[in-house]
Amino acid sequence: MKKGKIIVCVLSLFIMMSCNEENKKDQESLTQITKEVTAKEILGNPDYLAISYGGYREKSRDSQPTIPQLKEDLRILSAMGIKVLRTYNVQPKLPHASNILKAITELKAEDENFEMYVMLGAWIDCLNAWTDKEPDHNVESPNNAGEIDRAVALANKYPDIVKVIAVGNEAMVKWATSYYVQPDVILKWVNHLQNLKKEGKLPKELWITSSDDYASWGGGEDSYHVEDLEKLIKAVDYISMHTYPYHNTHYNPEFWGVPEAHSNMPYTTKIEMAMERSIKFAQKHFDSVTNYMKSVGVNKPVHIGETGWATISNGHYGPNGSRATDEYKQGLYYKQMRRWTNRAGISCFYFEAFNEQWKDSHNAKGSENHFGLFTIDGKAKYPIWDLVDKGIFEGLTRDGNVISKTYDGDKNALLEEVLVPPSEEEIMANR
Repeated sequence: MKKGKIIVCVLSLFIMMSCNEENKKDQESLTQITKEVTAKEILGNPDYLAISYGGYREKSRDSQPTIPQLKEDLRILSAMGIKVLRTYNVQPKLPHASNILKAITELKAEDENFEMYVMLGAWIDCLNAWTDKEPDHNVESPNNAGEIDRAVALANKYPDIVKVIAVGNEAMVKWATSYYVQPDVILKWVNHLQNLKKEGKLPKELWITSSDDYASWGGGEDSYHVEDLEKLIKAVDYISMHTYPYHNTHYNPEFWGVPEAHSNMPYTTKIEMAMERSIKFAQKHFDSVTNYMKSVGVNKPVHIGETGWATISNGHYGPNGSRATDEYKQGLYYKQMRRWTNRAGISCFYFEAFNEQWKDSHNAKGSENHFGLFTIDGKAKYPIWDLVDKGIFEGLTRDGNVISKTYDGDKNALLEEVLVPPSEEEIMANR
């Protein structure tokens, strides 16, 4: 009898231990499922493609997109593999960013597999910016404190979504004459946010940066190489830099001209080689920032906060200018930029998801209105025609419009509007 009891006890103990082990495994699996990813895990990860996003449809930001409209856009971007969005401001009269966070929250509640994160921008200005008074670039706007406070509140309200706060957008670059500030202003607010993390008043894994032109991060003229910039580089969690070969086809076009040795090549080859030079131009900007960062004794991640290529321009970049603008060139740039950054472990917040017509509301063909991968009515431009072919947008719409291709998918019709860049000789003659 005793022997039988011992066997029963041993079996019971074995069963209990097995159950405990299974429960432990289940708990570990649950922990893995519910574990929140961090900015460190997201940025530079090609499984988390990034994009700049504005959902505005109208010519004025007074007309805010609705939550259903935002959800419609987010479903489209998610289908493309986009998992990180960049926003630009949290101004009280422009609830766009806070509404995006609400829309993501609703989508996550509707579908446990929906995954989307945000790099939340806080807009920074100098005193008298956007007024009829002379901007004072040495004094910051009194509105900046409220902007930072609102960003903090949203980061705390949506810690599962907001993974980065960016202090300012092109706020230090000196060609932003309407509003730029000195680096000490950005440094002040970055330090403030970093201190809030240390005090437990912001999530400790939240990353803080500023998103600015490559020159502002030390990659350009020596005039930017000041002590406060060095301190800023040391204070941020990573550098978010902008590079625009597109704009430089007008302002610094040496890379853009077709060399004499290429003059007899087919026109599509000339264009393809010009776009390869454009990527190398962007890579040069990236390297210049990385090299300056290392020269001040810092080694931390550098990611691309903005880069893009417009598809329409009646200004510097159109037929009477640098001839950079069309969907074919945008397609080549987008594909090559994604290929480079994905392989190199660089996040690229491609600019931008959808066309927005408020940016140059008095000039319908102004290039700023046409950087999107989609038109306002939901047509996919040439860079993502292949995604339409794959059927990833099936069942998705934008404002009732199914996602179809521009030019009705006729590449020959698209190519009829494509212009070859000027020759090196032409560019030198116009300098």
